[in-house]
Amino acid sequence: MTRDGDLFPPPKGDEPPHHVGHRERLRQRFVAGGPDAVADYEILELLLFAALPRRDVKPLAKTLIGTFGSLGAVLSADAAALERRGKLGPAAVATLKTVSAAAERMLRERVMARPVISNWQALLDYLGLAMGHLPHEQFRLLFLDRKNALIADEVQQRGTVDHAPVYPREVARRALELHASAVILVHNHPSGDPQPSTADIDMTRQVAGALQAISVALHDHLVIGRQGHASFRGMGLL
Repeated sequence: MTRDGDLFPPPKGDEPPHHVGHRERLRQRFVAGGPDAVADYEILELLLFAALPRRDVKPLAKTLIGTFGSLGAVLSADAAALERRGKLGPAAVATLKTVSAAAERMLRERVMARPVISNWQALLDYLGLAMGHLPHEQFRLLFLDRKNALIADEVQQRGTVDHAPVYPREVARRALELHASAVILVHNHPSGDPQPSTADIDMTRQVAGALQAISVALHDHLVIGRQGHASFRGMGLL
């Protein structure tokens, strides 16, 4: 591996490398035809061009998708995994994580300060990107005002591959600090299966009781996985 984190070193000699023409053709095809004109691995190529300007990144892009399983999984992977499993160096890792962060913030802007009921799919899209591919469990709190508009989105706990501790009194305390009228609980299942566990159900009841004591509604509890999401309210558990 070179210092730039590319498994494929540049060719020797004075002849222009063969991938130079490929890069320009790919850029032109993307600009002319948009995202539908290129494959997922080619999107990765386009992203890696700037980070690895002297490398043939086509084999690397295909290897990354083969290693992680999909374009989304590559972009959602944490920096350590990209370095260890993807064999990428700092420049390439920073490029991919910048794109991931930009996409997450764009989706977050679509849901902040807007009623979640009329913007539910946008909320699910944002949570799926932010949490769906995390290798560890994360517990997130969404606080709503009287009009059910999202006023705060906070990560309360980061845990292990199968557990993130939740403290009902802390949830209630933060709701009071923000003058929230309702709360949505969100956590992810790194296993990919969003079906709630018995522990999830018990914890949700405890949080609902703590919020009820301060006249704050528990609007829903969402479990996010790579295979979709589960809604406690939709399942009749709230």
